[in-house]
Amino acid sequence: MPALREAHWPLAGLAVIALVVTGAATLWPAPSASPAPPPTSDPVVSVSRSSCGQDWTRPRPGPQTFQVHNTGAVTTTVDLIEPATGAVVGEVEGVGSGTTRALPVSLGDGEFAFRCIPDEADAVVGPTVRISGSGLPSNPAVVPVTQEDLYGPTKAYEARVLTGIDALVRDSGRLTEAVRRGDRGASETAWLTAHLSYERLGAAYGAFDDAATAIDGTTAGLAGGTADPGFTGFHRLEFGLWHDEPMGALATVADRLDADVRDLRQTFPAAQIDPNDMALRAHEIMEDALQFEVSGRTDYGSGTTLATTLANIEGTRTVLDVLRPVLQSRMPELPTVDSWLDRATAAVQAARRPDGTWTPVGALDRGEREKIDGTIAELTEQLAPIAGIVAPRRVS
Repeated sequence: MPALREAHWPLAGLAVIALVVTGAATLWPAPSASPAPPPTSDPVVSVSRSSCGQDWTRPRPGPQTFQVHNTGAVTTTVDLIEPATGAVVGEVEGVGSGTTRALPVSLGDGEFAFRCIPDEADAVVGPTVRISGSGLPSNPAVVPVTQEDLYGPTKAYEARVLTGIDALVRDSGRLTEAVRRGDRGASETAWLTAHLSYERLGAAYGAFDDAATAIDGTTAGLAGGTADPGFTGFHRLEFGLWHDEPMGALATVADRLDADVRDLRQTFPAAQIDPNDMALRAHEIMEDALQFEVSGRTDYGSGTTLATTLANIEGTRTVLDVLRPVLQSRMPELPTVDSWLDRATAAVQAARRPDGTWTPVGALDRGEREKIDGTIAELTEQLAPIAGIVAPRRVS
């Protein structure tokens, strides 16, 4: 399971830089900081715990970079908003006491105000200014998402995960029975069914704690590789089934997997899915699929990493379904995301043979491989802004 990443607010139209953090590209305005307001022709805006942008008295249209200077004693987040709706046009986080940060925007006709959100204090909204007659558009403004907005979707997703874990318990039980009977063919079929049930739960991994490694860990970081005692779960069983290990010995592996799955069913209701995790996972599920499944790196013999990729796409769809009420009014590109989900599904399903088995990644021809790689990569990019859009924001 990859480490969860900090989400930032993606404001379309800003001058942005790609900041690579733990492997994920995060779009955010390039910050600057100095101990005092620098000499510049850019508009300088003073903020504090009790005052926010009172000195912005000569608004002008077009691209510009505000120099936001914190004259107060506490760190402050500063938004440029449309006061009628609270929609954010631009934002700069963590403006420390006595420092100056850049806030680049492009403004057109409309009404605007600065909103300051000091640490451990109520928000302060400065005076409203009006720009008219320019005929220019502003940065697209996005209404912030609050914790209350995400309460319903998070609870809906938790209910879906519980249903998915119930299916996983059923399927892992059938897998264990097949292994104990010594039926390798039936065990391989049951293994894939159970493994895909787990892979559809992608956005919940952050709430699984150590269970995620026990159930679906790989040999990464294990000194003994596939012989390491710490190698357990689905992939350990996969390695044994497809490398002709004795079925009697694999019964112990299957028993432990089944016990870990049942333990997850008992402990998950007491866990909580972090709304930030759910939003991040909409992107990270496919990012991980591209890195580990489409590449074949997690194939321990079954040749079914593309089936796993399809399960990951289905898991991403589930996340988007529960987040859709929040995203629809905030993400005009959502239909495009849906379209790329469909295209990715079709590209991966093309690797399924007529008899229902899957073509291993290594057996794809160059054209098939490139089509799947390209489609999943583009879907991953389309999903990237969701974490920032859905990240809950403090507005008061």
